Amino acid sequence: MRWSRLQSSRAGNSGEGRRRRGAADGADGAGSSRAPSGTSSLVPPDPPAKVAVLGGGSFGTSISLLVARKFPNVPVTLLVRREAQAREISGDHANSQYLPGVKLPSNVAASTDPAEVLRGADRVIHAVPLQQTRQALAEAAPHFPRDLHSIIALSKGLELDSGKTVSQVIRESLGPQLEGVEICVVSGPSFAVEIAEGCPTSLVAASRNDAALDACQALLVGPTLRVNTTHDVTGVELCGALKNVLALAAGIIDGMGLGRNAMAALVAQGCSEIRWLATEMGAYPTTVAGLAGVGDIMLTCFNDMSRNRTVGLRIGRGESLDDILGSTGQVVEGVKTAAVVASLARRYGVYMPVLTAVSVILEGQVSAREAVEEVMNLPQQEEV
Repeated sequence: MRWSRLQSSRAGNSGEGRRRRGAADGADGAGSSRAPSGTSSLVPPDPPAKVAVLGGGSFGTSISLLVARKFPNVPVTLLVRREAQAREISGDHANSQYLPGVKLPSNVAASTDPAEVLRGADRVIHAVPLQQTRQALAEAAPHFPRDLHSIIALSKGLELDSGKTVSQVIRESLGPQLEGVEICVVSGPSFAVEIAEGCPTSLVAASRNDAALDACQALLVGPTLRVNTTHDVTGVELCGALKNVLALAAGIIDGMGLGRNAMAALVAQGCSEIRWLATEMGAYPTTVAGLAGVGDIMLTCFNDMSRNRTVGLRIGRGESLDDILGSTGQVVEGVKTAAVVASLARRYGVYMPVLTAVSVILEGQVSAREAVEEVMNLPQQEEV
């Protein structure tokens, strides 16, 4: 405890206590700073009246569980697609498809009716996969409380047709009546099952609105979850999307049995490519080096609990993508994101041989082995 107090005191009385949050508001140019808010898991804020969670997948369910444990007298209601899933969550307090073996608190329920889920809610968490977000919000947005301040978005990826990020898609989908609602995106190294099991976890929340960041911390921070903050929405969203494509590449390398040297080289090159594209699009470089970038990359590239890495492993071992996706049962966002990343690389003129190679492999233009040979035969380059 003495070490913790000394560190806190030193940070609070020096420049170290004022961490740069990331890219500037609006233009994503020069950075902006803000002192730590002091949000503490030991002094909970006034509890919400009701928390609505859109999406009943693994991550949405695990965050629901965490919030329900923090506020045991507050109803936490999930919006799900299937009646059977709603009955299981509400009646058995379980979500066996996405979090098998995990018991949900009694104040967690679910419904397929957006009006029921959102009625009386003053906190909204969005956990619908990105490619289904527009349709989901078209049905749910009319039932949003008109005085809602902000939405916490847990989804990751880039929209297939437009290349837009989660916050951009949500903003467009909410419509003019909710144009004042702030969006706070949350990302970082986290497996849903470990959050549910109470394993220590650190995430990062990104918004250009300080009140939205404070509200996110107030809702989520607890004894097992830290939430850092940044204004660099662009960086956090791009890292959250691109790391899934890199995880596919890492799985392919392992599936082919190419060794640790190849894996280390691939991940290092992939980190550079993510930084090149993200900064070209306005992100702050330190975001790529933080939880949303390198932190999440380490988790997803080196651990077989990652769905994206697991799909890559199976591709590297020679299975077809259709067979793999047919047996997965959950969204593998990196598969959909890979083609968008290749398009963004062309649009911004960024050299990204590793991440664009994933796209051509998934499209069946080359085999995994051919892609590796092509990358190894590229001209030698300066380290940047």
